[in-house]
Amino acid sequence: MIGFVVILALTAVLIVYLVGIYNGLVSLRENVKVAWANIDVLVKQRHDELPKLVETCKRYMQFEQETLEKVMRARASVSQASTTGDIAAVGAAEQQLRVGVGRLFAVAENYPQLKSDETFKQLQGRIIALEESIADRRELYNDQVNLNNIRVKVVPDVMIAQKFGFLPAQLLEFTSEEKRDVDVGALFST
Repeated sequence: MIGFVVILALTAVLIVYLVGIYNGLVSLRENVKVAWANIDVLVKQRHDELPKLVETCKRYMQFEQETLEKVMRARASVSQASTTGDIAAVGAAEQQLRVGVGRLFAVAENYPQLKSDETFKQLQGRIIALEESIADRRELYNDQVNLNNIRVKVVPDVMIAQKFGFLPAQLLEFTSEEKRDVDVGALFST
């Protein structure tokens, strides 16, 4: 009788432990989704601001159409990659956009009237703030992905993860060369 109670108690403890692991994995997976959703919101806000910036710049930068077009193409690439949920494609498209916007702001330095335009200043400030927020959220997202990826690979969590289909998530990364080329503070300062 005592042996049966001990076995029953051990079984109950094991079940509670396994449920705890499962719930922890669910929590991590959902944290990754929330972190990605936060990035997505900021990307969409920036997506809405860029056409306004380009239109403002067009009034002053008649000879810089190629720069403006690159920004709009990169904007479309980010939107498409974000819609498909392909993290690697988002990272690559984000890099193109960051470089394009940085070049746009650098070229704007050659146009004193544009630099003094209030709409341009407001849009530039808004986009810079969004870029900084996206960078902060990317860091948070990658932290959540790392936590998730560790948990789905360590024992005993890996057994529950494999059984219930918990997969590693993909980091949102830029190559070191891409990070070096885009210094938000240097490119966006006026």
